[in-house]
Amino acid sequence: MPGANLTRVEAEERESVITGPVSYHVDLDLTKGPKNFPSATSIAFDAKPGSSSFADLIADEVSVIELNGEKLDHKKYYIDNRIELPALKEHNTLKVTASCQYSTTGEGLHRSVDPADGNVYLYSQFEVPDARRVYAVFDQPDIKATFDFEVTAPQSWLVTSNTPVKSTENLDAMTAEGTLGTHPAETTKRWVFETTPKMSSYLTAICAGPYAEWHTTYANEDGRTIPMAQYCRQSLKADFDKDADYLFDITKKGFAFYTKTWGVPYPYAKFDQIYVPEYNAGAMENIGMVTIRDSYVFGSKVTDALAERRVVTVLHELAHMWFGDLVTMKWWNDLWLNESFAEFMSSLSTAEATEWKDSWATFTSGEKSWGLNQDQLPTTHPITAPINDLHDTEVNFDGITYAKGGSVLKQLVAYVGRDQFFKGINSYLNKHRYDNATLNDLLVELEAASGRDLKTWSKQWLEEAGINTIAASVEENADGTIKSLTLTQTAPADHPVLRVHRMAIGFYNRDAATGKVVRTDQIELDIDGETTVATEAAGKKRPDFILLNDDDLTYTKLRFDDKSREFASEHLFEFDDALARAVVWLAFWDMTRDAEFPAERFIDMSLKMLFTERESTTFRYALSTLKTTATHYVAPARREQVRKKVADGLWDLANEAESGSDEQFQLVSAYLGYGEPGDAPFISNVKGLLSGMLKLKGLEIDNNMRWALIKTLAAVGEMDDEAINTELARRDTTDNREFAYGARASVPSAEAKAWAWDASIRDLNLTNSQLEAAALGFSSNLKGKLAAPYPAKYYDTIDWIWQNRTFHMAESLLEDLYPAYADPADLVNLGDEWLDSHKDAARALRNIVIGNVESSRRALKVSAYNASLEA
Repeated sequence: MPGANLTRVEAEERESVITGPVSYHVDLDLTKGPKNFPSATSIAFDAKPGSSSFADLIADEVSVIELNGEKLDHKKYYIDNRIELPALKEHNTLKVTASCQYSTTGEGLHRSVDPADGNVYLYSQFEVPDARRVYAVFDQPDIKATFDFEVTAPQSWLVTSNTPVKSTENLDAMTAEGTLGTHPAETTKRWVFETTPKMSSYLTAICAGPYAEWHTTYANEDGRTIPMAQYCRQSLKADFDKDADYLFDITKKGFAFYTKTWGVPYPYAKFDQIYVPEYNAGAMENIGMVTIRDSYVFGSKVTDALAERRVVTVLHELAHMWFGDLVTMKWWNDLWLNESFAEFMSSLSTAEATEWKDSWATFTSGEKSWGLNQDQLPTTHPITAPINDLHDTEVNFDGITYAKGGSVLKQLVAYVGRDQFFKGINSYLNKHRYDNATLNDLLVELEAASGRDLKTWSKQWLEEAGINTIAASVEENADGTIKSLTLTQTAPADHPVLRVHRMAIGFYNRDAATGKVVRTDQIELDIDGETTVATEAAGKKRPDFILLNDDDLTYTKLRFDDKSREFASEHLFEFDDALARAVVWLAFWDMTRDAEFPAERFIDMSLKMLFTERESTTFRYALSTLKTTATHYVAPARREQVRKKVADGLWDLANEAESGSDEQFQLVSAYLGYGEPGDAPFISNVKGLLSGMLKLKGLEIDNNMRWALIKTLAAVGEMDDEAINTELARRDTTDNREFAYGARASVPSAEAKAWAWDASIRDLNLTNSQLEAAALGFSSNLKGKLAAPYPAKYYDTIDWIWQNRTFHMAESLLEDLYPAYADPADLVNLGDEWLDSHKDAARALRNIVIGNVESSRRALKVSAYNASLEA
């Protein structure tokens, strides 16, 4: 269906035809349901006289198309998700009436029914181009327009959009049966919203439902008072009420930080944050009304890592109000710039304006690690990748767009200087406000502010794929001083690009009195070319440890000199700086997954580090890498013994951890992932925690922990569907339904796995969140005989999933259903066969498959390396 796609050439041609101001009037009737809703759109626009173009619309039915007062045959002019517009005049009006479809996959206008109380909640999600699922539109970022929204909805609902409410009117009409879920029909109400500023269609938004609400104001630096609001489902009201003031405070700190840093006050009339169910992303930067997944409403204990992530997410979306919304990319090839900038700024503001002072360690462990992983796959791409059509965007919402891009921007700040960088940002925002801009427009302002030539920098960092490795070698004098410190930069053969790196080198020594490893000196220099000698190091006393990329200023793989590597492997847990630990940790993990450091030694180092680590995201990531190493990288003959060792180690650490601490909570949660059917001590511990017969002081068995224990028992064959259903009946909520799907899918029987497989793929009644829970439960413990049939079934089913599911759902299914615990050799062989026979498959689809196959290929390589160490 070419109309469901849009090429860059088509977008450029359309933008050249639509010449003048564009304005929309959109009228939505949300009193109908539960499958479809009426949508009426009127678009006023200027065009080149005599030209033709098209508008976008994905609808079940189009009943009226009227262009400049003339009705067009909708069967003739609405083709393949496009409304053809012939013989345009200088000034034009297009009117379209359609029946559009509610979504259950988080694309377009999502409709969710809360089982806790039967309430219906609606919210929109339009990025990349899904405004066309709700109204007729020129759905591309560089045809900015003003929008007037009118919405009819049940009188008891709350309706919000990008701008404040202009007026409301109570109507006598009644809602259609089924609209309100389990509630009776009621009278309706019309909301009329103020005209939006000039903006891109993907940033428009509508949310409606009986949301709970909180309000405050912000004294904007330009003298205006900005109304602020937060919303969530009624069933989450009590939980959110505990955090509402805190989140308002975080947001206000973000307003102040960004205004001070960029010199541009918040530009819009209001700022809402609405926490919505069954979201298929983290959040979305709709102008004046950010949508955020409501898993960020905490009813049960969560890790400090997730609590910090919520803060980073709030500040990430707030940063977009300026960078992405006020100034917007012309086309999706600069999507990376929006996301990388928001990623960088949210980490910076979190570290400098909130209590989360170690946010750069969080970024290194939680985000940069993602970018490093994706950048070493065959599917790697330049940060600024060519986007020839909408399908190309499907391969660029990834760790390179977000994490590598954010890390590279941190390097750019180090390269040009912080003051100069933000001076350039100020010029960029002021020059292009309410308009579209390109990467080159930004570089022009940064060059002018810094005096640096950024063309070469941009070519190396943004236009070339791949990652460098910087290794250190040290020569010592007889007296223990450094004779020479040489840094060698290499690049992978497929991407042989050496870059200029602005980098710091830290000297670290162990303080005998405190037992802490602390930084005692630092050198900063440019790494340029294959070999760089750190001349400033000559003559200095050799420290215990030399940390390349101290303060994590650049983006590269690291290899320490031999003495430093040995010292860090024994003393990492004693380093006193969270960011230094995260940088060193990531380097050791990289060496482990590159088969350069023994897996069991990495596990021993990890367990020792977990005893003292207090930075929550680094702690979480260490637990994750520990699991991958124990289950995929350890020599196969040693895995069962190592599994028990790690499980025992985590349990011991949990019992020794501070009562009620984040570490205790994370350790218990991680321990639950190491069970096997028949492991009596493990099963006894889990049953004891669930029943209350076994207690860890300070560990609360709240709703989410209870479900984690239930899923664990299901996964080791100690809880069946009947028991899971009984548990769900105790408290039937949106989250608990998802937990129940995951638990049922985890049962280690052929029947349970077959049900989970079929339900995930073919049950269209499952929401996106339920689907993901079932798919993850299916694959989480699919081992041995249970796994044997599924490598072949997986590759046989890929094409059907891709053809019959939306992109977001197909991506989730193909990643979450991948039987990673099956024989990796089978997965690699079958995967290579599929790829060889599907050379013309969509690039996004091939990338997903390649990513999965490469994870199995790496497991084969690394486990073989570790087996050779045992020989």
